[in-house]
Order: sequence, then structure tokens, then C-alpha cells
Amino acid sequence: MFNHVIVKKPGKSYVEGLTTSDLGVPNYDELLVQHENYVGALKQCGVEVVYLEADEQFPDSTFVEDTAVLTKEFAVITNPGADSRNGEVEAIRPAVSTFYDKIYTIESPGYLDGGDVLQADNTFYIGISERTNEEGAKQLQAILEKEGYTAHIVPLKEFFHLKTGIAYLGDNTMVLAGEFLENSLFDEYKKIIIPKEDEYSANCILINDYVIIPEGYPNTKEKLEKNGYQVIALPMSEFQKQDGGLSCLSLRF
Repeated sequence: MFNHVIVKKPGKSYVEGLTTSDLGVPNYDELLVQHENYVGALKQCGVEVVYLEADEQFPDSTFVEDTAVLTKEFAVITNPGADSRNGEVEAIRPAVSTFYDKIYTIESPGYLDGGDVLQADNTFYIGISERTNEEGAKQLQAILEKEGYTAHIVPLKEFFHLKTGIAYLGDNTMVLAGEFLENSLFDEYKKIIIPKEDEYSANCILINDYVIIPEGYPNTKEKLEKNGYQVIALPMSEFQKQDGGLSCLSLRF
């Protein structure tokens, strides 16, 4: 169960942020509507939303997930892999400190994005990507193992972030797409398989009694509902244009 969620309003500078997509320039007004819908869905899931104001200095800072890894017992402030995002952690640290006494930090030369970190009960999976290097992954692994968790490092071949193609929905169930389908690390889980054409919807989030997915993926919605999940579908087009998914927009704890 999650009790709290941290989100951050997108600034007008968002449209100048980092992206590898060719989906066009985000519409800022539509973006704000989609973000407010996201916040509304979080509240529907029964969590308290901590709403941080926009920071125009950091165009990508609405993607708060990359700045921290949160567990029940402690927090880890990351060191984001894009130079333009390093300063984002300074705004997140005070918000996280409100809830945590024990806080670790990923230190250079290690860098790590929270989007490369997936928790499945007492096991963590840490992706090595363009935004998370081996040093950062090993630092996090050491922290997690010191605290009694199991942590596996997963070099990525295709996906931008680990959580681009995988989500944990509790009850030993994983949503999986692409390169993760044949990865033996995930053989122990019940699998909900997302085909290539629906890969964006693999980045979904379980929050208490609901699974939130991006709008426009009826097959994913049907699969989840057949497995007993209540589904909320949200428009995400303006976030997708900047490589963002549902998990990217919040820190859930």
C-alpha cells in the first residue's frame, strides 16, 4: 500500500527538454491538463499527493521518479545520468527529507536514474542504460543489500529505461515487453505479456487498488482486467513526446 506520492508541475521550459522521440513538440496547455488528470487519478487511488511547483531551470524536472529511489525504510537520492538534470535532486531532497530520516546518496562517478529501478517486494532490479552506469548501479545494489534487500543488475539492450518495458503489479505478477520476455531473471513471475505495438503501455503503475495505464491501449486494459485489476486509463501523449511514461511522473511510497 502507498500512502504518499510526490509530483512536480511541468514548467513552460518542458517543451525544450530532452527527448529521443520524433513525436513533435509538446503542447504545453494540453500537457498541464494531462498532468492534472494524472494527479486526480492518484488521489482516486487513495494517496496523499505532495505537489511541488514547477522549476523552469530544469525542463525535465516533472519526471521526479529519476531523482530518488524510495523504500519503506529509507530513501536514496540519485545522481541523474543527464548533466542537465543533476540539479533536480536539490529540490527533491527537502521533499523526501520530510518523510525519511535515513537517506543515502549516489555519488559520482556513479550516475543513476530512478526510472532504471524496479522494486518487486523484497527484490530490486537495476537497469544499466544511457542514464545509469555500472558504478551507479553497483552503489545502489550495495545500499539495498546492506538494508536486507536482494538486488539484480540488468544491462539494457533496447529500452531507454528499465521501467520502459516492465512493471510489477504485486501478487508475483510482472507486466513485460520486449527484451524482458526472455530474460531468465523474471521466470519466477506470472507474466502479462505486452506485444511490440503496445510496448508504451508496459510502463504502468500499481497504486493500491488500481493499475494506471496510458490511454489508447485497449488490449492491455483487457488483459489487466481479466487478471482482476481495476484499471484507470490516462492520456499521456504530451509526456510520451519527451520519452516520459506514467511511472516517471511520481515518487510513490
